[in-house]
Amino acid sequence: MALRYQNKVAIVTGGSKGIGRGVVKVFVQNGATVVFCARGGAAGEALEAELNKEGPGSCKFVTCDISKEDDIKKLITVTVELYGHIDCLVNNAGWHPPPKPTDDTTAEEFRELLSLNLISYFLASKYALPYLRQRQGNIINVSSLVGTIGQKDAAPYVATKGAIISMTKAMAVDESRYNVRVNCMSPGNVMTPLWEELAGWTPDAAAAIKMGEDAQLMGRMGTEAECGLAALYLAADATFCTGIDLLISGGAELNYGFKSQIPS
Repeated sequence: MALRYQNKVAIVTGGSKGIGRGVVKVFVQNGATVVFCARGGAAGEALEAELNKEGPGSCKFVTCDISKEDDIKKLITVTVELYGHIDCLVNNAGWHPPPKPTDDTTAEEFRELLSLNLISYFLASKYALPYLRQRQGNIINVSSLVGTIGQKDAAPYVATKGAIISMTKAMAVDESRYNVRVNCMSPGNVMTPLWEELAGWTPDAAAAIKMGEDAQLMGRMGTEAECGLAALYLAADATFCTGIDLLISGGAELNYGFKSQIPS
């Protein structure tokens, strides 16, 4: 099978686990050179060793706190110093706090989440764009289905994800003059370590996971690999797409909320 992203250089934030890990794996499997980052080092270093052994592409892990502007600048600089250029930026790093009603949410909690989930995307894009323009590259922003459909007790999180979708469209307009595509993908329920963590905060984790599975018409959650393949499509194949929001949702948003238990 032909390698779909051979000799391309990509940056993936939050790439050591979850959806970011899925993106890193699929890109490396398709011949790309990937620089990925996370705050914690152990998981990133283990993934780097695993994927470099498997190939055919390669990857480099960089410790980075994406909420800090200087760390973002360093991530971009290190990538260019090592590989000379950037073809794709995947903004993925972020967090979903435990459910909390608006009345119990402080302004500072909201500001911190905005900085992590949204402003980091803006800054990584800002500092990568001079290099992406040289290559007519692309940006992929990872949002969430709930940025469109909403979610209970998660107003700040939903706000950050909705803003990512809007920012994607605005940036796509601005960067079209340079032939840089800017797209977004919005996963629904995908089985990741964060999803398992969120389920663990409920009284019955197994029941929470079952409810998460039943939220899709397909009756299951998505996988990290499926998200990686969606990102690869946007990066390698969707050459006439810019400003789009690709739903990776298993149909969770369809049929007025009736999901996998539809009567025949």
